[in-house]
Amino acid sequence: MAKSRNTIKIEEISFKQRLSSLKNLPVFFKMVWKSNPQKTVISLILRILRSAMPVALLYTGKLIIDQVVALNSGTPSADTQKLWELVGLEFLLAITTDGLNRMINLTDSLLGDLFSNHTSMRIMRHATELDLDQFEDSVFYDKLERARQQTVGRTILLSQVMSQIQDFISMAFLLTGLIAFNPWLILMLLIAIIPSSLGESYFNSRNYALSRSQTPERRELDYVRYLGASDETAKEVKVFGLSEFIVKRFKTLSDKFYADNSKLAISRSGWGTLFSILGTIGYYGAYGFIIYQTINGKATLGSLTFLAGSFRQLSGLMETMLSRFTLVSQGAIYLNDFIEFFQIKPRITEPKNPLPFPNPIVSGFTFENVGFQYRNAPKYACHNLNFTLNPGEKLALVGENGAGKTTLVKLLARLYDPTEGRILLDGIDLKNYSLSDLRHNMGIIFQDYIRYQMTLSQNIAVGNIGEIDNISLISTAAKQSLADLLAAKFPLGYEQWLGRKFNDGVELSGGEWQKVALARAYMKNAQVLILDEPTSALDARAEYEVFQRFAELTIGKSAVLISHRFSTARLADRILVLEKGTVLESGTHAELLEKEGRYAELFNLQARGYQ
Repeated sequence: MAKSRNTIKIEEISFKQRLSSLKNLPVFFKMVWKSNPQKTVISLILRILRSAMPVALLYTGKLIIDQVVALNSGTPSADTQKLWELVGLEFLLAITTDGLNRMINLTDSLLGDLFSNHTSMRIMRHATELDLDQFEDSVFYDKLERARQQTVGRTILLSQVMSQIQDFISMAFLLTGLIAFNPWLILMLLIAIIPSSLGESYFNSRNYALSRSQTPERRELDYVRYLGASDETAKEVKVFGLSEFIVKRFKTLSDKFYADNSKLAISRSGWGTLFSILGTIGYYGAYGFIIYQTINGKATLGSLTFLAGSFRQLSGLMETMLSRFTLVSQGAIYLNDFIEFFQIKPRITEPKNPLPFPNPIVSGFTFENVGFQYRNAPKYACHNLNFTLNPGEKLALVGENGAGKTTLVKLLARLYDPTEGRILLDGIDLKNYSLSDLRHNMGIIFQDYIRYQMTLSQNIAVGNIGEIDNISLISTAAKQSLADLLAAKFPLGYEQWLGRKFNDGVELSGGEWQKVALARAYMKNAQVLILDEPTSALDARAEYEVFQRFAELTIGKSAVLISHRFSTARLADRILVLEKGTVLESGTHAELLEKEGRYAELFNLQARGYQ
C-alpha cells in the first residue's frame, strides 16, 4: 500500500470554471430523459405549479388581514362572507402546496432511482467495451471510481437543478410585488444575501477540490477496510497477525482525512456565522423600512405582512439559489468525471468489415515477430515471438513465472493487441476478424478464474452466457469436467447457491471450484481451448487426469495448455519453452530432453523434487 500523502494539493474552482461547467447540463438532462421521459415531464410540471404557491399564499393572507382590519374598523366595503371565502382559498392553497411537495418528492425519488440504475448499467456496459490494459492503469481507476460515485450523486444534482427552476419562477412572482411597492427593497435584499452566498460558494469550491484530490487515498482506504473485514482475507489476516497493521494503516489514512476535512469545516463554520449576522442585519433593515411605511399610512397592515413575508421568502430563495448554484455548478463539474469516463475509447475494436472466424481453421495461428509491452512498464513482457499453433494441435507453454505465458494467450485471444509484429489466423491479420466471433470460438479458463457467488448452473453457464437456460448443455459440460459429481451431492442440484456471501450458499474446495471453472470451457463448441494453469490447486495426479481428459475431449481442436508441472506438459503435441518473453526452445517432450537445454534442466530439477 502506498504511503500516506503528507499534503494534498487543493485546486480551487474559479467562477468562470463554474459557468463553463454548466455546458454539461444538457448532456446530463439527455441522460435523465432517456431514464424516463414521462416522469421527467411530470416533475417539471409539478414544480412549475409549486412555484406559484408562495406568492398566492402570501397575497391571499394580505387580503384576509385587510378584510379583518376593515371589519374591525367598520368599513362599509368589508364583507364577512368574502373573508371566509379567502380563508377557504388559503386552506385549499395550503393543502395543494403540501400535496405538490409530496408528489414532487415522490417523482424525484422514483426518477432518481431510474436514473441511477440507467447510468450504472451504462457504466457497466462501457467498462466491458474497454481494453484489458486500461484496467491496469491507476488514472483510469480514479476515473472509473468517480464515475461510479456520480450514479448516486447525480440524482441529487437532478433535484437541485429542478428546484433551481422552481425557485426562479417563485422569485419572479415575489419580486414583482416588492418592485411595485419600493425598488429600494431589492438593494437591501442583495445586502442581506450576497455575503453569505459568496462565502458558501467559496467553501463549496474548496470542498469539491479537496474531495477530488482525495480520490486515490479514498480508494486505498476502502481497500484497507476490505482487507480488515472480508471472508476472502480473514485466513491470512489471522495467520500473519495483520490485524494491528491494517488497523494502524486505516487510522493513518482516516486521521489524515479527518484533519483535512475538519480544518475546512471549522473555517467554514466561522465565516458562515459572520456572513449570517450580516444577512440578518440586511433583513431587519428592510423589515424596519416596511414597518415605517405602514405606520405613515403608505401601506396597509395586509401589505406589511405581504411585503415582510415576500422579503423573507425572497431572501431565503435568493440565498438558497445562489448557494444551490454553487452546488449545481459543482455537480456539473463532477459531471466532467462522468462524461470523461464515457469518452475513454477502446483501441481493440470491431473492424469495419469484419471477417467471420474460419470454420474449420485451415493453417492455424501464426505469430510473426510479436512483441508486447504493458502500459507504463519499462520492458517488453513478450518480444520477438515467432511460432505457429497448427489446427488440432495441443501446444504446451512452460517457463518460470514472468516468462510471458499468460501474456501470450491473452494476445492469442486478442485481449491485447501486439505492440509490435502481428498475429495471423489462416494468413490474415487477427485484427480483421470479428471480435465477438473470435471470442466465441475460444474457450479460456485462467488461473485466477472468478468464483461467482451464484448457483452452480449459473457458474457453469458464464462460459457461454447465451445458453444460461440450456440445462442440457450445462449438465453435459459439467459431466465433461466432473462437476456433475458436485451437483449429485447437493440438495438443490444445479440450483445450489455457491459461496458464503448469501443465504444457504455452499463453499467449495479449491479442486471443486476448478471443476466448475473447467466446465465453462466446455460450454462452447470452441475451436480453440486455452487452460492457463486453472488446475494449480490440484495435486500432480489429479491435474494429470484432468489434462488427459481434456486432451481426449478436444480431439480435432487446437488447444494451449499452461502448467508448471512438466509431467502434464508432456501430454502436448509440442512444447514451447519461454524465457524472458521469448521462445527459447520448441519441440516434443522427447526432443527437448534430447537437446539437454533449458527444458531438460527444469524437467530434471522437478523430477528430483518428486523423488
